[in-house]
Amino acid sequence: MLAVTRKSKIKDIILEKKSVTVTELSKIFSVTEETIRRDLKQLEDDGFLTRTYGGAFIQDGVENNVELTIRETAYMESKKAIAKKCLSLIHNGDSIFLDASTTALQIARELQGMRLTVVTNSLLIINELQDKEDIRLITLGGSYAPRDKAFVGNTAIRNLESFYLDKTFMSCRSISMEHGITDSNESIAAIRQTLLTRSNYIYLVADHSKFNKTSFITISGFDAITGLITDKNLDSQWTEYLTKYNVTLYEAIDA
Repeated sequence: MLAVTRKSKIKDIILEKKSVTVTELSKIFSVTEETIRRDLKQLEDDGFLTRTYGGAFIQDGVENNVELTIRETAYMESKKAIAKKCLSLIHNGDSIFLDASTTALQIARELQGMRLTVVTNSLLIINELQDKEDIRLITLGGSYAPRDKAFVGNTAIRNLESFYLDKTFMSCRSISMEHGITDSNESIAAIRQTLLTRSNYIYLVADHSKFNKTSFITISGFDAITGLITDKNLDSQWTEYLTKYNVTLYEAIDA
Protein backbone atom coordinates (compact mmCIF):
# COMPACT_ATOMS: atom_id res chain seq x y z
CA MET A 1 0.00 0.00 0.00
CA LEU A 2 1.29 3.44 -0.91
CA ALA A 3 2.07 5.74 1.99
CA VAL A 4 -0.41 8.34 0.75
CA THR A 5 -3.17 5.70 0.66
CA ARG A 6 -2.29 4.44 4.12
CA LYS A 7 -2.39 7.96 5.59
CA SER A 8 -5.75 8.57 3.97
CA LYS A 9 -7.11 5.41 5.59
CA ILE A 10 -5.59 6.41 8.94
CA LYS A 11 -7.49 9.69 8.67
CA ASP A 12 -10.72 7.80 8.03
CA ILE A 13 -10.12 5.60 11.08
CA ILE A 14 -9.36 8.46 13.43
CA LEU A 15 -12.28 10.52 12.15
CA GLU A 16 -14.54 7.65 13.15
CA LYS A 17 -12.88 6.53 16.39
CA LYS A 18 -11.38 9.90 17.50
CA SER A 19 -8.28 8.17 18.86
CA VAL A 20 -5.94 5.37 17.78
CA THR A 21 -2.86 3.62 19.09
CA VAL A 22 0.32 3.00 17.13
CA THR A 23 0.09 -0.72 17.87
CA GLU A 24 -3.47 -0.89 16.58
CA LEU A 25 -2.59 0.84 13.30
CA SER A 26 0.55 -1.25 12.87
CA LYS A 27 -1.58 -4.41 12.96
CA ILE A 28 -4.25 -3.02 10.66
CA PHE A 29 -1.78 -2.04 7.94
CA SER A 30 0.85 -4.76 8.56
CA VAL A 31 3.68 -2.25 8.80
CA THR A 32 6.16 -1.44 11.55
CA GLU A 33 5.25 0.85 14.42
CA GLU A 34 8.03 3.18 13.30
CA THR A 35 6.29 3.56 9.92
CA ILE A 36 3.03 4.42 11.70
CA ARG A 37 4.81 6.96 13.90
CA ARG A 38 6.15 8.68 10.78
CA ASP A 39 2.65 8.73 9.28
CA LEU A 40 1.20 10.24 12.45
CA LYS A 41 3.99 12.81 12.61
CA GLN A 42 3.17 13.93 9.07
CA LEU A 43 -0.54 14.09 9.84
CA GLU A 44 0.23 16.15 12.95
CA ASP A 45 2.40 18.49 10.88
CA ASP A 46 -0.59 18.89 8.56
CA GLY A 47 -2.67 19.96 11.55
CA PHE A 48 -5.00 16.96 11.34
CA LEU A 49 -4.33 15.28 14.71
CA THR A 50 -2.44 15.50 17.99
CA ARG A 51 0.12 12.85 18.80
CA THR A 52 0.66 11.39 22.26
CA TYR A 53 2.92 8.68 23.58
CA GLY A 54 1.69 5.53 21.84
CA GLY A 55 -0.98 7.03 19.64
CA ALA A 56 -2.91 10.07 18.44
CA PHE A 57 -6.31 11.72 18.76
CA ILE A 58 -8.48 14.50 17.38
CA GLN A 59 -10.68 16.95 19.26
CA ASP A 60 -13.48 17.11 16.68
CA GLY A 61 -16.98 15.70 17.08
CA VAL A 62 -19.46 15.83 19.94
CA GLU A 63 -19.12 12.07 20.56
CA ASN A 64 -15.41 12.26 21.19
CA ASN A 65 -14.61 9.69 23.87
CA VAL A 66 -10.85 9.34 23.50
CA GLU A 67 -9.23 6.12 24.74
CA LEU A 68 -7.89 6.40 28.30
CA THR A 69 -4.46 5.15 27.26
CA ILE A 70 -4.26 8.10 24.86
CA ARG A 71 -5.67 10.64 27.33
CA GLU A 72 -3.19 9.59 30.02
CA THR A 73 -0.27 11.07 28.10
CA ALA A 74 -2.01 14.00 26.36
CA TYR A 75 -1.23 17.49 27.71
CA MET A 76 0.66 15.91 30.60
CA GLU A 77 2.50 19.07 31.67
CA SER A 78 -0.78 21.00 31.67
CA LYS A 79 -2.43 18.40 33.91
CA LYS A 80 0.53 18.37 36.29
CA ALA A 81 0.37 22.15 36.59
CA ILE A 82 -3.37 22.02 37.29
CA ALA A 83 -2.85 19.30 39.91
CA LYS A 84 -0.23 21.36 41.74
CA LYS A 85 -2.59 24.34 41.73
CA CYS A 86 -5.34 22.19 43.24
CA LEU A 87 -3.14 21.43 46.26
CA SER A 88 -3.69 25.00 47.47
CA LEU A 89 -7.40 24.18 47.74
CA ILE A 90 -6.98 20.91 49.67
CA HIS A 91 -6.32 20.85 53.43
CA ASN A 92 -5.66 18.17 56.01
CA GLY A 93 -8.95 16.76 57.27
CA ASP A 94 -10.82 17.39 54.02
CA SER A 95 -13.08 14.80 52.43
CA ILE A 96 -12.70 15.07 48.66
CA PHE A 97 -13.93 13.35 45.52
CA LEU A 98 -11.55 12.68 42.64
CA ASP A 99 -13.33 11.61 39.45
CA ALA A 100 -12.18 9.18 36.78
CA SER A 101 -10.25 11.76 34.77
CA THR A 102 -6.56 11.80 33.95
CA THR A 103 -6.26 15.25 35.56
CA ALA A 104 -7.75 13.93 38.82
CA LEU A 105 -5.20 11.11 38.64
CA GLN A 106 -2.46 13.74 38.63
CA ILE A 107 -4.05 15.35 41.69
CA ALA A 108 -3.95 11.97 43.46
CA ARG A 109 -0.25 11.71 42.68
CA GLU A 110 0.35 15.06 44.39
CA LEU A 111 -1.30 14.04 47.69
CA GLN A 112 1.89 13.30 49.56
CA GLY A 113 1.71 13.24 53.36
CA MET A 114 -1.80 14.70 53.56
CA ARG A 115 -4.45 13.36 55.95
CA LEU A 116 -7.60 13.13 53.86
CA THR A 117 -10.66 11.11 53.04
CA VAL A 118 -10.69 10.44 49.30
CA VAL A 119 -13.75 9.05 47.53
CA THR A 120 -13.31 7.97 43.91
CA ASN A 121 -14.72 5.81 41.14
CA SER A 122 -11.37 5.55 39.34
CA LEU A 123 -9.42 2.29 39.40
CA LEU A 124 -6.22 4.19 38.55
CA ILE A 125 -6.69 6.49 41.55
CA ILE A 126 -7.52 3.53 43.79
CA ASN A 127 -4.24 1.91 42.73
CA GLU A 128 -2.38 5.18 43.25
CA LEU A 129 -3.65 5.74 46.80
CA GLN A 130 -4.08 2.18 48.09
CA ASP A 131 -0.89 2.20 50.16
CA LYS A 132 -1.13 5.77 51.49
CA GLU A 133 -1.54 5.31 55.25
CA ASP A 134 -2.76 8.87 55.89
CA ILE A 135 -5.53 8.64 53.31
CA ARG A 136 -8.87 7.05 54.09
CA LEU A 137 -9.82 5.67 50.69
CA ILE A 138 -13.45 5.01 49.80
CA THR A 139 -14.52 3.52 46.48
CA LEU A 140 -17.96 3.65 44.91
CA GLY A 141 -18.13 0.19 43.39
CA GLY A 142 -20.67 -0.40 40.64
CA SER A 143 -20.27 -1.64 37.09
CA TYR A 144 -16.68 -1.59 35.87
CA ALA A 145 -16.04 0.20 32.57
CA PRO A 146 -12.70 -1.14 31.23
CA ARG A 147 -12.32 1.57 28.58
CA ASP A 148 -12.31 4.27 31.28
CA LYS A 149 -10.99 2.13 34.17
CA ALA A 150 -13.88 3.48 36.22
CA PHE A 151 -16.87 2.26 38.24
CA VAL A 152 -20.16 3.62 36.91
CA GLY A 153 -23.86 2.81 36.68
CA ASN A 154 -26.80 2.82 39.08
CA THR A 155 -24.97 1.12 41.94
CA ALA A 156 -22.12 3.64 41.79
CA ILE A 157 -24.60 6.53 41.74
CA ARG A 158 -26.59 5.15 44.69
CA ASN A 159 -23.37 4.74 46.65
CA LEU A 160 -22.29 8.27 45.78
CA GLU A 161 -25.64 9.62 46.98
CA SER A 162 -24.88 8.28 50.46
CA PHE A 163 -21.87 10.60 50.85
CA TYR A 164 -21.50 14.35 51.26
CA LEU A 165 -18.06 15.84 50.67
CA ASP A 166 -16.09 18.99 51.34
CA LYS A 167 -14.69 19.34 47.84
CA THR A 168 -15.05 17.67 44.46
CA PHE A 169 -12.45 17.82 41.70
CA MET A 170 -13.92 16.71 38.40
CA SER A 171 -13.18 17.16 34.74
CA CYS A 172 -15.26 17.00 31.55
CA ARG A 173 -14.73 16.60 27.83
CA SER A 174 -15.56 20.15 26.71
CA ILE A 175 -16.61 23.57 27.96
CA SER A 176 -18.14 26.50 26.15
CA MET A 177 -19.97 29.68 27.04
CA GLU A 178 -22.81 28.69 24.75
CA HIS A 179 -23.41 25.10 25.91
CA GLY A 180 -21.76 24.93 29.34
CA ILE A 181 -19.97 21.86 30.67
CA THR A 182 -20.38 18.80 28.45
CA ASP A 183 -19.15 15.23 28.11
CA SER A 184 -18.93 12.41 25.56
CA ASN A 185 -19.58 9.43 27.81
CA GLU A 186 -23.07 8.99 29.28
CA SER A 187 -22.10 6.82 32.25
CA ILE A 188 -19.19 9.07 33.26
CA ALA A 189 -21.40 12.14 32.79
CA ALA A 190 -24.05 10.64 35.11
CA ILE A 191 -21.48 10.36 37.90
CA ARG A 192 -20.41 13.97 37.36
CA GLN A 193 -24.02 15.20 37.30
CA THR A 194 -24.61 13.49 40.66
CA LEU A 195 -21.43 14.98 42.13
CA LEU A 196 -22.84 18.48 41.66
CA THR A 197 -25.28 17.85 44.52
CA ARG A 198 -22.91 16.00 46.86
CA SER A 199 -20.23 18.53 47.74
CA ASN A 200 -19.79 21.93 49.40
CA TYR A 201 -17.37 23.06 46.70
CA ILE A 202 -17.22 21.87 43.09
CA TYR A 203 -13.96 22.50 41.24
CA LEU A 204 -13.78 21.88 37.50
CA VAL A 205 -10.30 20.94 36.28
CA ALA A 206 -9.90 21.60 32.55
CA ASP A 207 -6.80 22.09 30.46
CA HIS A 208 -6.77 24.54 27.54
CA SER A 209 -7.72 21.89 24.95
CA LYS A 210 -11.26 21.62 26.36
CA PHE A 211 -12.26 25.26 25.87
CA ASN A 212 -14.75 26.53 23.29
CA LYS A 213 -15.90 23.04 22.33
CA THR A 214 -19.12 21.10 22.88
CA SER A 215 -19.59 17.39 23.48
CA PHE A 216 -22.58 15.06 23.37
CA ILE A 217 -24.07 15.24 26.89
CA THR A 218 -24.74 18.23 29.13
CA ILE A 219 -23.32 17.99 32.65
CA SER A 220 -24.31 21.45 33.86
CA GLY A 221 -24.04 25.16 33.41
CA PHE A 222 -21.33 27.18 35.13
CA ASP A 223 -23.71 28.22 37.89
CA ALA A 224 -23.28 24.72 39.38
CA ILE A 225 -19.54 24.99 40.06
CA THR A 226 -17.42 26.87 42.58
CA GLY A 227 -14.16 27.23 40.71
CA LEU A 228 -12.36 26.47 37.45
CA ILE A 229 -8.71 25.42 37.46
CA THR A 230 -6.94 25.61 34.11
CA ASP A 231 -3.41 25.85 32.75
CA LYS A 232 -3.54 28.97 30.55
CA ASN A 233 -4.40 32.63 30.91
CA LEU A 234 -8.00 33.07 29.77
CA ASP A 235 -9.08 36.02 27.67
CA SER A 236 -11.27 38.81 29.02
CA GLN A 237 -14.41 37.30 27.52
CA TRP A 238 -13.96 34.13 29.54
CA THR A 239 -12.99 35.90 32.76
CA GLU A 240 -16.04 38.17 32.53
CA TYR A 241 -18.26 35.17 31.81
CA LEU A 242 -16.98 33.26 34.84
CA THR A 243 -17.37 36.33 37.05
CA LYS A 244 -21.00 36.59 35.92
CA TYR A 245 -21.62 33.09 37.34
CA ASN A 246 -19.51 33.65 40.49
CA VAL A 247 -16.97 31.05 39.42
CA THR A 248 -13.51 31.62 40.88
CA LEU A 249 -10.76 31.22 38.28
CA TYR A 250 -7.46 29.57 39.16
CA GLU A 251 -4.84 29.77 36.41
CA ALA A 252 -1.99 27.32 36.96
CA ILE A 253 0.57 29.38 35.06
CA ASP A 254 3.16 29.39 37.82
CA ALA A 255 2.08 26.18 39.56
